[in-house]
This record gives sequence, structure tokens and C-alpha cells, in this order.
Amino acid sequence: MNVEQILRNKGSRVITIRPQLTLTDAAAALGLHHIGALVVSDESDPILGILSERDIVKAIAARGSHALSETVAANMTKDVIVCTGEATLIDILELMTNKKFRHMPVIENERLIGLISQGDIVKYRMAQIEAEHDEMIDYITTAGEKHVSPS
Repeated sequence: MNVEQILRNKGSRVITIRPQLTLTDAAAALGLHHIGALVVSDESDPILGILSERDIVKAIAARGSHALSETVAANMTKDVIVCTGEATLIDILELMTNKKFRHMPVIENERLIGLISQGDIVKYRMAQIEAEHDEMIDYITTAGEKHVSPS
């Protein structure tokens, strides 16, 4: 299982934000799109940083509500860990868990092609488990019918 499989189902649309916008702008974008993180980019760089809900909460906790007027650039995570579509889901989950982050940009040929979250991985894996369960039930039911002798 790899990242590319999730992006095929989820899609590759990534919501981005400019670094000079405010945390209020970022919070509005997160709410509007029902997402947990924004990739920070501009014309020269597709991944300048990433800003998550946690980053906004940390800023407000540290500096109060006036932090919402601060720029995205001042509050984003600058050292962004990225992956490619070939990355395995187990490796990505392990990295996210160890480094304590939930969203990872996906790149190919230095282009941003998607964003994967822990939630995406869990949702994908749960769908796989459910499909395997259904296949097992079908197999058991079919195998049982073949071995039933007529009375």
C-alpha cells in the first residue's frame, strides 16, 4: 500500500495559502474547506511551509486573540517533511507518529501533487479491512454451501 493509492481515491487537490495572509485568513480557509492544514506557497516555491490547526491554536494560546492578525509565515512550520507517491503507508504513519505531525505534502518532480493525512491513511485502511471482511464472509458462505450434502 502506498500514498499514490490514497491520492487516486482522495484526489490531488491541495488548498494552499500565501505566507503574507493572516491566521484569521488561514482559519477561514480551514473552516471553509473542512481541512486541518494548508500548504503555504507562492509563485516561486510550491512548499514554503505548512500551517495546521494546531499552529493556530498554539499562537492563540501563547499570544492571545491578537495572534490572529499575525502572518501565516510567522506561524507556519518551515521544515516540512514531504513524501512521494511511492512512499508506503506504514512508513508514512511511523514518521507522522514519531515526529508528531498529521499532514504531509506529496511531491513528484519537485511539484506538489497532493496532501496526505493520518486520517486519510486510517480511512483507507479501514475500507481495506472491511473489504477483506466481506470477502472472508463470502468465502465462508460459499465454501459452506459447497460442502452441504442434500438430505
